[in-house]
Amino acid sequence: MTVANVMNIPELLNLNSPLTLDQVESLRAALVGHQASEVRQGFVELKQKIAGGDAPESALARAGITAYLLSKHVEADGFLEQVTKDGVASYFHAQVLTSLDRHADAAQKFEQAGKNGYDQIDATLRQAGAIRASGSVDEAEQMLRSVAASAASRAEYSFQMGCIWADRGDALTAVEYFERAVDMDPHHSRALFWLAAENSLRGNDEEAIRYYERSLSKPPYFIGALLNLGLLYEDRESYQAAAFCFKRILDYDPNHEQAILYLKDIEATQDMYYDEDQARQEARMKQLLGRPVTDFELSVRSRNCLTAMDIQTLGDLTEISEQELLAGKNFGETSLLEIRELLAAHSLRIGLNLHKVHARDTFVDQSLTPEEQAILNRPISDLSLSVRSRKCMNRLAIQTIGQLTSRTPDELLASRNFGVTSLNEIRLKLGEMGIKLRND
Repeated sequence: MTVANVMNIPELLNLNSPLTLDQVESLRAALVGHQASEVRQGFVELKQKIAGGDAPESALARAGITAYLLSKHVEADGFLEQVTKDGVASYFHAQVLTSLDRHADAAQKFEQAGKNGYDQIDATLRQAGAIRASGSVDEAEQMLRSVAASAASRAEYSFQMGCIWADRGDALTAVEYFERAVDMDPHHSRALFWLAAENSLRGNDEEAIRYYERSLSKPPYFIGALLNLGLLYEDRESYQAAAFCFKRILDYDPNHEQAILYLKDIEATQDMYYDEDQARQEARMKQLLGRPVTDFELSVRSRNCLTAMDIQTLGDLTEISEQELLAGKNFGETSLLEIRELLAAHSLRIGLNLHKVHARDTFVDQSLTPEEQAILNRPISDLSLSVRSRKCMNRLAIQTIGQLTSRTPDELLASRNFGVTSLNEIRLKLGEMGIKLRND
Protein backbone atom coordinates (compact mmCIF):
# COMPACT_ATOMS: atom_id res chain seq x y z
CA MET A 1 0.00 0.00 0.00
CA THR A 2 1.36 3.42 -0.92
CA VAL A 3 0.95 5.97 1.82
CA ALA A 4 -1.07 8.88 0.48
CA ASN A 5 -0.17 12.47 1.25
CA VAL A 6 -3.52 12.90 3.01
CA MET A 7 -5.18 10.01 4.83
CA ASN A 8 -8.66 9.64 6.21
CA ILE A 9 -7.61 9.23 9.83
CA PRO A 10 -11.09 8.67 11.32
CA GLU A 11 -11.76 5.94 8.77
CA LEU A 12 -8.37 4.36 9.40
CA LEU A 13 -9.00 4.22 13.14
CA ASN A 14 -12.56 2.94 12.91
CA LEU A 15 -12.32 0.04 10.46
CA ASN A 16 -13.72 -3.22 11.83
CA SER A 17 -11.02 -5.36 10.21
CA PRO A 18 -7.65 -6.10 11.87
CA LEU A 19 -5.01 -3.41 11.48
CA THR A 20 -2.42 -4.28 8.83
CA LEU A 21 1.28 -3.35 8.89
CA ASP A 22 0.73 -0.99 5.97
CA GLN A 23 -1.96 0.81 7.95
CA VAL A 24 0.38 1.05 10.95
CA GLU A 25 2.96 2.68 8.67
CA SER A 26 0.25 5.07 7.45
CA LEU A 27 -0.42 6.15 11.03
CA ARG A 28 3.30 6.47 11.67
CA ALA A 29 3.70 8.66 8.58
CA ALA A 30 0.76 10.82 9.63
CA LEU A 31 2.34 11.41 13.05
CA VAL A 32 5.50 12.89 11.53
CA GLY A 33 3.53 15.00 9.05
CA HIS A 34 0.82 17.61 9.12
CA GLN A 35 -1.85 15.12 10.22
CA ALA A 36 -0.36 14.45 13.66
CA SER A 37 -3.11 16.42 15.41
CA GLU A 38 -5.75 14.41 13.52
CA VAL A 39 -4.23 11.15 14.79
CA ARG A 40 -4.23 12.43 18.37
CA GLN A 41 -7.83 13.61 18.07
CA GLY A 42 -8.87 10.35 16.43
CA PHE A 43 -7.22 8.45 19.28
CA VAL A 44 -9.23 10.44 21.84
CA GLU A 45 -12.48 9.75 19.99
CA LEU A 46 -11.64 6.04 19.65
CA LYS A 47 -11.01 5.79 23.40
CA GLN A 48 -14.38 7.41 24.07
CA LYS A 49 -16.13 4.81 21.91
CA ILE A 50 -14.29 1.96 23.63
CA ALA A 51 -15.24 3.35 27.04
CA GLY A 52 -18.87 2.81 26.06
CA GLY A 53 -18.33 -0.95 26.32
CA ASP A 54 -18.56 -4.00 24.00
CA ALA A 55 -15.70 -2.78 21.80
CA PRO A 56 -14.54 -5.31 19.15
CA GLU A 57 -10.95 -6.55 19.26
CA SER A 58 -10.18 -4.60 16.07
CA ALA A 59 -10.98 -1.32 17.90
CA LEU A 60 -8.90 -2.33 20.93
CA ALA A 61 -6.00 -3.26 18.64
CA ARG A 62 -6.17 0.06 16.78
CA ALA A 63 -6.34 2.02 20.03
CA GLY A 64 -3.45 0.07 21.52
CA ILE A 65 -1.15 0.41 18.52
CA THR A 66 -1.96 4.12 18.18
CA ALA A 67 -1.17 4.59 21.88
CA TYR A 68 2.14 2.82 21.31
CA LEU A 69 3.01 5.13 18.40
CA LEU A 70 2.19 8.06 20.70
CA SER A 71 4.58 6.63 23.34
CA LYS A 72 1.68 6.07 25.75
CA HIS A 73 2.87 2.62 26.75
CA VAL A 74 0.72 2.05 29.85
CA GLU A 75 -2.45 2.90 27.93
CA ALA A 76 -1.31 0.74 25.03
CA ASP A 77 -0.80 -2.22 27.34
CA GLY A 78 -4.30 -1.80 28.74
CA PHE A 79 -5.86 -2.02 25.28
CA LEU A 80 -3.64 -4.68 23.72
CA GLU A 81 -3.83 -7.15 26.61
CA GLN A 82 -7.49 -7.62 25.65
CA VAL A 83 -6.59 -8.69 22.09
CA THR A 84 -5.91 -12.42 21.76
CA LYS A 85 -5.71 -13.64 18.14
CA ASP A 86 -4.31 -10.72 16.15
CA GLY A 87 -0.67 -11.29 15.11
CA VAL A 88 0.05 -7.63 14.40
CA ALA A 89 -1.50 -6.56 17.71
CA SER A 90 0.50 -9.23 19.57
CA TYR A 91 3.71 -8.00 17.95
CA PHE A 92 3.16 -4.39 18.96
CA HIS A 93 1.96 -5.45 22.40
CA ALA A 94 5.31 -7.20 22.81
CA GLN A 95 7.09 -3.95 21.88
CA VAL A 96 5.00 -2.13 24.48
CA LEU A 97 5.97 -4.69 27.12
CA THR A 98 9.63 -4.23 26.15
CA SER A 99 9.30 -0.47 26.67
CA LEU A 100 7.81 -1.18 30.11
CA ASP A 101 10.81 -3.43 30.95
CA ARG A 102 8.57 -6.50 31.17
CA HIS A 103 10.96 -8.54 29.08
CA ALA A 104 9.80 -12.05 30.04
CA ASP A 105 6.21 -11.12 29.13
CA ALA A 106 7.46 -9.53 25.92
CA ALA A 107 9.29 -12.73 24.91
CA GLN A 108 6.07 -14.74 25.30
CA LYS A 109 4.09 -12.17 23.35
CA PHE A 110 6.59 -12.12 20.46
CA GLU A 111 6.31 -15.91 20.31
CA GLN A 112 2.52 -15.59 20.28
CA ALA A 113 2.72 -13.03 17.45
CA GLY A 114 4.58 -15.57 15.29
CA LYS A 115 1.96 -18.23 16.04
CA ASN A 116 -0.82 -15.77 15.19
CA GLY A 117 0.47 -15.13 11.68
CA TYR A 118 3.05 -12.39 12.12
CA ASP A 119 6.40 -12.69 10.28
CA GLN A 120 7.93 -15.68 12.09
CA ILE A 121 11.56 -14.65 11.54
CA ASP A 122 11.06 -11.09 12.76
CA ALA A 123 9.08 -12.32 15.76
CA THR A 124 11.88 -14.76 16.64
CA LEU A 125 14.54 -12.06 16.37
CA ARG A 126 12.60 -9.77 18.68
CA GLN A 127 11.86 -12.67 21.03
CA ALA A 128 15.61 -13.31 21.28
CA GLY A 129 16.09 -9.64 22.13
CA ALA A 130 13.57 -9.84 24.96
CA ILE A 131 15.23 -13.00 26.30
CA ARG A 132 18.62 -11.26 26.22
CA ALA A 133 17.22 -8.21 28.01
CA SER A 134 15.89 -10.48 30.75
CA GLY A 135 19.47 -11.70 31.37
CA SER A 136 19.73 -14.92 29.33
CA VAL A 137 22.39 -13.85 26.84
CA ASP A 138 23.53 -17.36 25.86
CA GLU A 139 19.96 -18.52 25.22
CA ALA A 140 19.31 -15.41 23.13
CA GLU A 141 22.41 -15.97 21.02
CA GLN A 142 21.47 -19.60 20.45
CA MET A 143 18.03 -18.52 19.25
CA LEU A 144 19.54 -15.93 16.90
CA ARG A 145 21.94 -18.42 15.38
CA SER A 146 19.11 -20.92 14.87
CA VAL A 147 17.53 -18.55 12.33
CA ALA A 148 20.76 -17.03 10.97
CA ALA A 149 20.42 -18.69 7.56
CA SER A 150 17.12 -16.89 6.96
CA ALA A 151 17.68 -13.78 9.07
CA ALA A 152 21.30 -12.67 8.54
CA SER A 153 20.30 -10.34 5.71
CA ARG A 154 17.90 -8.43 8.00
CA ALA A 155 18.81 -5.28 9.90
CA GLU A 156 17.12 -6.63 13.03
CA TYR A 157 19.44 -9.66 13.09
CA SER A 158 22.53 -7.43 13.01
CA PHE A 159 21.04 -5.22 15.71
CA GLN A 160 20.30 -8.13 18.02
CA MET A 161 23.78 -9.59 17.49
CA GLY A 162 25.21 -6.17 18.32
CA CYS A 163 23.29 -6.20 21.59
CA ILE A 164 24.74 -9.64 22.40
CA TRP A 165 28.29 -8.37 21.92
CA ALA A 166 27.55 -5.18 23.86
CA ASP A 167 26.26 -7.21 26.81
CA ARG A 168 29.48 -9.22 26.72
CA GLY A 169 31.60 -6.08 26.87
CA ASP A 170 32.93 -6.08 23.30
CA ALA A 171 31.95 -2.56 22.27
CA LEU A 172 33.93 -2.55 19.01
CA THR A 173 32.24 -5.67 17.65
CA ALA A 174 28.87 -4.38 18.85
CA VAL A 175 29.36 -1.11 16.96
CA GLU A 176 30.22 -3.03 13.78
CA TYR A 177 26.89 -4.89 14.00
CA PHE A 178 24.94 -1.70 14.80
CA GLU A 179 26.50 0.08 11.82
CA ARG A 180 25.63 -2.90 9.64
CA ALA A 181 22.02 -2.70 10.86
CA VAL A 182 21.86 1.01 9.98
CA ASP A 183 23.36 0.32 6.55
CA MET A 184 20.53 -2.14 5.91
CA ASP A 185 17.85 0.08 7.45
CA PRO A 186 18.79 3.78 7.79
CA HIS A 187 15.77 4.30 10.08
CA HIS A 188 16.49 1.49 12.55
CA SER A 189 15.89 3.66 15.61
CA ARG A 190 17.28 1.27 18.22
CA ALA A 191 20.56 0.71 16.36
CA LEU A 192 20.86 4.47 15.86
CA PHE A 193 20.25 5.00 19.57
CA TRP A 194 23.04 2.58 20.52
CA LEU A 195 25.46 4.24 18.10
CA ALA A 196 24.54 7.65 19.52
CA ALA A 197 25.11 6.47 23.08
CA GLU A 198 28.46 4.89 22.19
CA ASN A 199 29.69 8.07 20.48
CA SER A 200 28.53 10.18 23.42
CA LEU A 201 30.42 7.90 25.79
CA ARG A 202 33.60 8.42 23.74
CA GLY A 203 33.15 12.20 23.66
CA ASN A 204 32.13 12.34 19.98
CA ASP A 205 29.26 14.73 20.62
CA GLU A 206 28.80 15.77 16.97
CA GLU A 207 28.30 12.16 15.89
CA ALA A 208 26.13 11.43 18.93
CA ILE A 209 23.79 14.31 18.08
CA ARG A 210 23.56 13.16 14.47
CA TYR A 211 22.65 9.61 15.48
CA TYR A 212 20.15 10.71 18.13
CA GLU A 213 18.43 12.99 15.63
CA ARG A 214 18.18 10.15 13.12
CA SER A 215 16.83 7.79 15.80
CA LEU A 216 13.98 10.26 16.35
CA SER A 217 12.97 10.39 12.69
CA LYS A 218 9.78 8.38 13.23
CA PRO A 219 7.50 7.42 16.14
CA PRO A 220 7.40 6.04 18.71
CA TYR A 221 10.03 8.39 20.08
CA PHE A 222 12.37 7.00 22.73
CA ILE A 223 12.26 9.20 25.81
CA GLY A 224 15.88 8.23 26.53
CA ALA A 225 16.94 9.55 23.12
CA LEU A 226 15.06 12.82 23.65
CA LEU A 227 16.60 13.25 27.10
CA ASN A 228 20.17 12.57 25.95
CA LEU A 229 19.80 14.73 22.86
CA GLY A 230 18.43 17.58 24.97
CA LEU A 231 21.46 17.42 27.27
CA LEU A 232 23.84 17.45 24.30
CA TYR A 233 22.02 20.44 22.80
CA GLU A 234 22.19 22.26 26.12
CA ASP A 235 25.91 21.59 26.48
CA ARG A 236 26.36 23.26 23.07
CA GLU A 237 24.21 26.18 24.32
CA SER A 238 21.44 25.34 21.83
CA TYR A 239 18.88 26.09 24.50
CA GLN A 240 15.80 26.28 22.30
CA ALA A 241 16.50 22.88 20.78
CA ALA A 242 17.17 21.43 24.24
CA ALA A 243 13.94 22.88 25.61
CA PHE A 244 12.04 21.38 22.67
CA CYS A 245 13.35 17.90 23.56
CA PHE A 246 12.42 18.23 27.23
CA LYS A 247 8.96 19.62 26.39
CA ARG A 248 8.37 16.74 24.00
CA ILE A 249 9.14 14.30 26.84
CA LEU A 250 6.59 16.08 29.02
CA ASP A 251 4.02 15.72 26.24
CA TYR A 252 4.33 11.95 26.70
CA ASP A 253 4.99 11.89 30.44
CA PRO A 254 3.92 15.12 32.22
CA ASN A 255 5.46 13.88 35.49
CA HIS A 256 8.93 13.03 34.13
CA GLU A 257 11.12 14.45 36.93
CA GLN A 258 14.35 14.81 34.97
CA ALA A 259 12.70 16.61 32.06
CA ILE A 260 10.98 18.99 34.48
CA LEU A 261 14.23 19.81 36.28
CA TYR A 262 16.29 20.19 33.10
CA LEU A 263 13.66 22.49 31.61
CA LYS A 264 13.83 24.66 34.75
CA ASP A 265 17.60 24.76 34.44
CA ILE A 266 17.32 26.04 30.88
CA GLU A 267 14.82 28.71 31.88
CA ALA A 268 17.17 29.84 34.65
CA THR A 269 20.15 29.87 32.28
CA GLN A 270 18.35 32.00 29.74
CA ASP A 271 17.61 34.58 32.44
CA MET A 272 21.30 34.92 33.36
CA TYR A 273 23.42 37.79 32.11
CA TYR A 274 25.82 36.75 29.40
CA ASP A 275 28.86 38.96 28.67
CA GLU A 276 29.48 38.46 24.95
CA ASP A 277 32.65 40.59 24.89
CA GLN A 278 34.18 38.60 27.72
CA ALA A 279 33.19 35.36 26.02
CA ARG A 280 34.86 36.43 22.78
CA GLN A 281 38.00 37.45 24.66
CA GLU A 282 38.11 34.09 26.45
CA ALA A 283 37.64 32.29 23.14
CA ARG A 284 40.54 34.24 21.56
CA MET A 285 42.78 33.50 24.53
CA LYS A 286 41.87 29.81 24.43
CA GLN A 287 42.72 29.69 20.73
CA LEU A 288 46.04 31.46 21.33
CA LEU A 289 47.05 29.18 24.20
CA GLY A 290 46.22 26.17 22.06
CA ARG A 291 48.60 27.15 19.26
CA PRO A 292 51.49 24.67 18.92
CA VAL A 293 55.01 26.02 19.49
CA THR A 294 55.92 24.61 16.07
CA ASP A 295 53.89 27.47 14.55
CA PHE A 296 56.62 29.93 15.62
CA GLU A 297 60.22 30.50 14.53
CA LEU A 298 62.42 29.02 17.24
CA SER A 299 66.00 27.82 17.15
CA VAL A 300 66.57 24.13 16.63
CA ARG A 301 68.03 23.91 20.14
CA SER A 302 64.98 25.48 21.80
CA ARG A 303 62.56 23.44 19.70
CA ASN A 304 64.30 20.18 20.59
CA CYS A 305 64.38 21.07 24.28
CA LEU A 306 60.65 21.84 24.33
CA THR A 307 59.91 18.58 22.51
CA ALA A 308 61.97 16.64 25.03
CA MET A 309 59.99 18.25 27.88
CA ASP A 310 56.66 17.47 26.13
CA ILE A 311 55.81 21.16 25.81
CA GLN A 312 53.59 21.42 22.78
CA THR A 313 51.60 24.67 23.00
CA LEU A 314 51.91 28.27 24.19
CA GLY A 315 49.55 27.30 26.98
CA ASP A 316 52.04 24.70 28.18
CA LEU A 317 54.68 27.44 28.46
CA THR A 318 52.39 29.51 30.69
CA GLU A 319 51.95 26.56 33.05
CA ILE A 320 55.62 25.97 33.80
CA SER A 321 58.17 28.03 35.74
CA GLU A 322 61.45 29.40 34.43
CA GLN A 323 63.29 27.18 36.95
CA GLU A 324 61.61 24.09 35.52
CA LEU A 325 62.55 25.12 31.99
CA LEU A 326 66.16 25.68 32.98
CA ALA A 327 66.18 22.28 34.62
CA GLY A 328 65.54 20.69 31.22
CA LYS A 329 68.43 19.00 29.50
CA ASN A 330 70.38 21.42 27.23
CA PHE A 331 67.96 24.26 28.02
CA GLY A 332 70.00 27.38 28.82
CA GLU A 333 69.65 31.12 29.27
CA THR A 334 69.70 31.73 25.52
CA SER A 335 66.68 29.47 24.97
CA LEU A 336 64.96 31.02 28.00
CA LEU A 337 65.37 34.52 26.56
CA GLU A 338 64.01 33.31 23.22
CA ILE A 339 60.90 31.87 24.88
CA ARG A 340 60.39 35.05 26.92
CA GLU A 341 60.42 37.16 23.75
CA LEU A 342 58.04 34.78 21.97
CA LEU A 343 55.47 34.94 24.75
CA ALA A 344 55.87 38.69 25.28
CA ALA A 345 55.02 39.25 21.61
CA HIS A 346 51.59 37.76 22.41
CA SER A 347 51.14 39.50 25.79
CA LEU A 348 51.97 36.28 27.66
CA ARG A 349 54.75 35.24 30.01
CA ILE A 350 56.31 32.07 31.37
CA GLY A 351 54.39 30.82 34.41
CA LEU A 352 51.39 33.09 33.76
CA ASN A 353 48.93 30.24 34.43
CA LEU A 354 51.05 28.36 36.93
CA HIS A 355 48.25 28.74 39.48
CA LYS A 356 46.12 26.39 37.38
CA VAL A 357 48.71 23.69 37.80
CA HIS A 358 48.76 24.27 41.54
CA ALA A 359 45.00 23.97 41.62
CA ARG A 360 45.34 20.52 40.11
CA ASP A 361 47.91 19.42 42.68
CA THR A 362 47.07 17.29 45.70
CA PHE A 363 44.59 18.90 48.08
CA VAL A 364 46.31 19.34 51.47
CA ASP A 365 44.78 20.30 54.82
CA GLN A 366 46.96 19.63 57.84
CA SER A 367 43.96 19.63 60.19
CA LEU A 368 42.54 16.48 58.57
CA THR A 369 43.22 12.89 59.49
CA PRO A 370 45.03 10.72 56.91
CA GLU A 371 41.73 8.97 56.17
CA GLU A 372 39.93 12.27 55.55
CA GLN A 373 42.85 13.51 53.46
CA ALA A 374 42.71 10.35 51.34
CA ILE A 375 39.02 10.94 50.58
CA LEU A 376 39.68 14.51 49.41
CA ASN A 377 42.54 13.37 47.18
CA ARG A 378 40.38 10.83 45.38
CA PRO A 379 39.64 11.68 41.70
CA ILE A 380 36.30 13.25 40.88
CA SER A 381 35.51 10.22 38.71
CA ASP A 382 35.00 8.21 41.91
CA LEU A 383 31.70 10.05 42.39
CA SER A 384 30.27 8.42 39.23
CA LEU A 385 28.54 11.63 38.19
CA SER A 386 26.12 11.93 35.29
CA VAL A 387 27.42 13.06 31.90
CA ARG A 388 25.99 16.52 32.48
CA SER A 389 27.69 17.04 35.87
CA ARG A 390 30.92 15.41 34.71
CA LYS A 391 31.24 17.87 31.83
CA CYS A 392 30.70 20.75 34.25
CA MET A 393 33.53 19.43 36.42
CA ASN A 394 35.82 19.25 33.37
CA ARG A 395 34.91 22.79 32.41
CA LEU A 396 35.73 24.02 35.91
CA ALA A 397 39.02 22.03 35.94
CA ILE A 398 37.89 20.20 39.08
CA GLN A 399 39.80 16.93 39.17
CA THR A 400 39.64 15.82 42.82
CA ILE A 401 36.95 15.62 45.48
CA GLY A 402 38.97 18.08 47.59
CA GLN A 403 38.88 20.68 44.83
CA LEU A 404 35.13 20.20 44.59
CA THR A 405 34.50 20.60 48.34
CA SER A 406 36.52 23.83 48.30
CA ARG A 407 33.78 25.38 46.14
CA THR A 408 30.57 26.89 47.45
CA PRO A 409 27.15 26.09 45.93
CA ASP A 410 26.93 29.67 44.62
CA GLU A 411 30.31 29.38 42.91
CA LEU A 412 29.20 26.20 41.15
CA LEU A 413 25.84 27.64 40.13
CA ALA A 414 27.57 30.68 38.65
CA SER A 415 29.32 28.52 36.08
CA ARG A 416 27.86 28.00 32.63
CA ASN A 417 25.35 25.13 32.24
CA PHE A 418 25.60 24.16 35.93
CA GLY A 419 22.08 24.04 37.33
CA VAL A 420 20.19 22.97 40.42
CA THR A 421 19.89 19.41 39.12
CA SER A 422 23.67 19.02 38.95
CA LEU A 423 24.10 20.71 42.34
CA ASN A 424 21.64 18.33 43.99
CA GLU A 425 23.36 15.34 42.41
CA ILE A 426 26.74 16.47 43.77
CA ARG A 427 25.31 17.13 47.22
CA LEU A 428 23.84 13.64 47.25
CA LYS A 429 27.10 12.00 46.16
CA LEU A 430 29.17 13.95 48.70
CA GLY A 431 26.61 13.26 51.42
CA GLU A 432 27.07 9.53 50.88
CA MET A 433 30.75 10.07 51.75
CA GLY A 434 29.96 12.21 54.79
CA ILE A 435 31.30 15.47 53.32
CA LYS A 436 29.83 18.71 52.00
CA LEU A 437 30.57 21.66 49.76
CA ARG A 438 32.09 24.72 51.39
CA ASN A 439 29.46 26.80 53.25
CA ASP A 440 26.85 24.10 52.64
